[in-house]
Amino acid sequence: MRPFDGVIGHDRIIGLLAKEIMAPAHAYLFAGPSNVGKATVAHLFAAALLCDQGGAHDIACSSCRRAASGNHPDLIAVEPDGRTALSVEQARATVAQAPMSPVEGDRKVFVFDEAGSMSEQAASALLKTIEEPTPSTVFVLVVESEDDLPATIGSRCRTVQFGRVREETLITALESHGIGAEQAGQAARIAGGRPGLALGLATNSDLAVYRDLWLSVPVRVSPHPGEAFRLADEVLEAAEPLLKALDARQTGEISDDLPASRLKALRERHERDRRREKRALHITGLEILASWYADAASAQFGGPVRNHDVPAATLAMIRPGAAVANADRVLNAVTELQANQRPQLVFATLFAELTPAT
Repeated sequence: MRPFDGVIGHDRIIGLLAKEIMAPAHAYLFAGPSNVGKATVAHLFAAALLCDQGGAHDIACSSCRRAASGNHPDLIAVEPDGRTALSVEQARATVAQAPMSPVEGDRKVFVFDEAGSMSEQAASALLKTIEEPTPSTVFVLVVESEDDLPATIGSRCRTVQFGRVREETLITALESHGIGAEQAGQAARIAGGRPGLALGLATNSDLAVYRDLWLSVPVRVSPHPGEAFRLADEVLEAAEPLLKALDARQTGEISDDLPASRLKALRERHERDRRREKRALHITGLEILASWYADAASAQFGGPVRNHDVPAATLAMIRPGAAVANADRVLNAVTELQANQRPQLVFATLFAELTPAT
């Protein structure tokens, strides 16, 4: 086994991290869009750092197995204490643990899966520890953007920037998991370069319906607020069936013998994960919509199109200039969603402002 077996894409990053296992930096900042695999890579990297075989990741290695299951004493996963943010109390607890010697090996690793949710006070409490770490401690902070953390934290970490994975790579990976070619292509196209989302969608029969709905938006938008809100509710409801795989996986993680405190923390993490995946689906829908407008502008100048199943006559129903302006407005809505604005309001406002295709 190799430390990063099973990771989809990110070959350059994996090659870089594999070289650093024996002599890692004291702190890493893994940044990139949601669902692209950065948290998965963070935990695999942490397991490799704790490997009894010096990162060889032998299948018989006890450290690797326990780190992968989250039961290694020198792997400390720091998650938000509640539904939203990493608190200053958690940061102070980390500060207290960081100087302690590892329990088993030469290192201990702190992984902050949702470091971007850290409050300003928590970041301030953690700063000196990251700035002056003990030689045996490694921090891995996972964020969607470097801007999610104060520059004082980011500047003291080695930044690893994750991007989206090529559609062809996603298709190949899904097919290797036994997904048929057509369904794999549909899942990869909708996932928009996010392996985590693609894997969750791969067996879902509602994929085509979701994509078709978003591609129908340009000929359905209206300046009337009532119509815009109705269309917004429709696209919001269409995302729910695509979360079935996540819901099933989360249900399987809950058992009656879990302690009350663990059950509460698990349910809170499930809520955060579901909210994050739903937002990824909403952003994917907007990207599908933006691709329609990009196709409309390109096709009328004889350029290539992405959505080959949309009739050319439909793409010609809007002027190229208006199509480009609409695409820009749609991409602005992506930024608004990423700023945690209410999806219904973002979508309804967008649909009321778009120039209709007539």
